Amino acid sequence: MPSIPEPDAATAETGAGHDFVVVASRLPVDRIEEPDGGTSWRPSPGGLVTALEPVMREAGGAWIGWSGDAGPEPGPFEANGLDLVGMGLSADEVRDFYEGFCNATLWPLYHDVIAPPQFHRHWWDAYVAVNRRFAQAAATHAARGATVWVHDYQLQLVPQMLRQQRADVRIGFFNHIPFPGYEIFAQLPWRRQVVEGLLGADLLGFQRRADAANFLRACRRATGLTTKGSTVRVSGPAGPRDVHAAAFPISIDSAGLSQIAQREDVRKRAREIREVLGQPEIVLLGVDRLDYTKGILHRLKAYGELLNEGRLGPPQAVLVQVASPSRERVEAYRALRDEVELTVSRINGEHAEVGSTPIHYLHQSYPREEMAALYLAADVMLVTPLRDGMNLVAKEYVACRNDESGALVLSEFTGAADELGGAFLVNPHDIEGLKDTIVRATAVSPAEARRRMRSMRRRVREHDVARWAQTFLSTLNGDAGPDAHAGHEAAADPDGGTSPDGHASTSSDAPLGPGAAAY
Repeated sequence: MPSIPEPDAATAETGAGHDFVVVASRLPVDRIEEPDGGTSWRPSPGGLVTALEPVMREAGGAWIGWSGDAGPEPGPFEANGLDLVGMGLSADEVRDFYEGFCNATLWPLYHDVIAPPQFHRHWWDAYVAVNRRFAQAAATHAARGATVWVHDYQLQLVPQMLRQQRADVRIGFFNHIPFPGYEIFAQLPWRRQVVEGLLGADLLGFQRRADAANFLRACRRATGLTTKGSTVRVSGPAGPRDVHAAAFPISIDSAGLSQIAQREDVRKRAREIREVLGQPEIVLLGVDRLDYTKGILHRLKAYGELLNEGRLGPPQAVLVQVASPSRERVEAYRALRDEVELTVSRINGEHAEVGSTPIHYLHQSYPREEMAALYLAADVMLVTPLRDGMNLVAKEYVACRNDESGALVLSEFTGAADELGGAFLVNPHDIEGLKDTIVRATAVSPAEARRRMRSMRRRVREHDVARWAQTFLSTLNGDAGPDAHAGHEAAADPDGGTSPDGHASTSSDAPLGPGAAAY
């Protein structure tokens, strides 16, 4: 199987450019077509943007990313005080690279094949071509000796491609989603090329130590390389070099969100929300992208059974489910929306009373102020994905609970479960266990709720997005080795030793699809 194709012979000049460059699949802004035919840009939602924007503003530099729609590349421009470099994708590339290889191949594969991944060679060809173009843009805009931080599964080939053009730069890569166990990853026909692409980086960051251990095992199995602790030794034209793989759990701007939640207009809006809901004793809240990895159907199944059993229900309890639109041109997502909305309609039809609805379903996106108000209005936050790299919604809820009230029901299959020990942890595939945990969270005493929330708020406050970025970048630039940060090392997996968390570092014991659930 051939390796990643060589980049074009032409290389960028290295004397000018930015000392710090972020390379991500999306820009932190969305393009808006004005009525007069002009173009403007507005900040875009999303976990990556929320996490990185404050870091970019503090560090300066350039952000390279796609504008989000088909068309020519915008090129360099400035928006909201950030230096941006817009990449363009043709309609065919949107279909084959973005909707195809990224969202119908890698996304389901890396999330434990909850949905079956599709493998098409022309999708892979588009993935290679787009990654090469991003790598060339990074080479063009990075100054000599710059730090380049590449983000997420859409750009896994960029580190090697960039290194082939610019051996002078320091390259970091952060994977925001899970990295699967080798038994799952091995299904990818281009597994060796992906591993080689990632090994172009100097430092590879993952959400969980098990993810880093899974990657290290993939290095051994897919490429035959030797690993030692968190290090992989690779050869290159300049001689051997060490690549480090470690966990750097991402976080949020907790102080900023906490301040929003303290504003009187936001607190007033939270009170209004409860009034509109009919002043129930308990408000349950789910906030997710409409994605099959988020466990929305399992959550609705559990809540519907609680209603049937009379353990919860209107007017005592109300569930507000926010399901933000996501990838609506992908068939699996359209089918999921239909199933979710049908399930909500059925439950409401069976259990609603005049003036009292058990589920309020909102297929919309909201600004941060409205989200903060929803977090304040909710007594119990339900974060129950089937698989998630981190899940920042859980941390956002905690950051908003300044009075240390509220309860968090959290899937153990999220990265956040490793950090938020005060949550009510649950296996979302276990519908009976999920039901019992939801009821337990609604009945928690104020003293226990305060104890749990206080510990979670301390964690979110001390380990915010600024600390995440600072830790990663200081490790990348040699200020500290990856093993110098407690909780950021990645030990070998059972192939070569002991996994860091005492469990098998592969996902072979994780559910492989919806058939594994009691759903």
